[in-house]
Amino acid sequence: MAIKPKKKTSKSNYTIEAISKISKAISSDLYLEDILKLIVTVTAEVMNSRICSLMLIDEKKQNLDIRATQSISQEYINKKPLAKGEGVAWKVVLQNKPIVVADVAKEPEYKYKDIAMKEKLVSLLCVPLAVKGKVIGVLNCYTSQPHKFTPTEINVLTSVANQAAIAIENTELMVKTRVIQEELETRKVVEKAKGILMKQEALTEEDSFKKIQKYSMDHRKPMKEVAEAIIVAHEMK
Repeated sequence: MAIKPKKKTSKSNYTIEAISKISKAISSDLYLEDILKLIVTVTAEVMNSRICSLMLIDEKKQNLDIRATQSISQEYINKKPLAKGEGVAWKVVLQNKPIVVADVAKEPEYKYKDIAMKEKLVSLLCVPLAVKGKVIGVLNCYTSQPHKFTPTEINVLTSVANQAAIAIENTELMVKTRVIQEELETRKVVEKAKGILMKQEALTEEDSFKKIQKYSMDHRKPMKEVAEAIIVAHEMK
């Protein structure tokens, strides 16, 4: 009986599998850094990219910095962030559309040509990471040979970038939610502790708060911890 040869996985099927893998990672409980690392690693495989990197905007410093890459080149990983308006990446951010560079060594707006030459980076596809119309960063794909990126490849990288943007937005929302919950819990505990001090020491509401605040500052302890100690001491009486 003849053994049928295994069917080769087509490029399109592999791309779908890769995007599916990224989707599952986004909905998992992985840390953001792990998700971003997975995104650039899988994307580099799908796009046959020498280096794939994800850069995010630092709102305070107003620059673009690498947050994830599959590259092991320390020179590339540690390159300086792009100041606002610098380079191809910022052009992508400001225009909110993909940009293809045939040869980065010949592109006047491309920064770090010395690193590109050392790492043998030639063609570049850079797409925006956008959430509800707001660009938060870019996804870069470099090839080691001259390459003309097809519309399909641009669409694939754009899909990946959109998924990455969702992952980042979801993580930031979770962090904000936790911060708000923590603030509400602290407020409730402090209010209860204030009430105890007002009754025990005949203090005004303002003086009770100042006493908790002063103890917190003097002993370098969170106000919530100080308030909880007051409550526990009261309940033990």
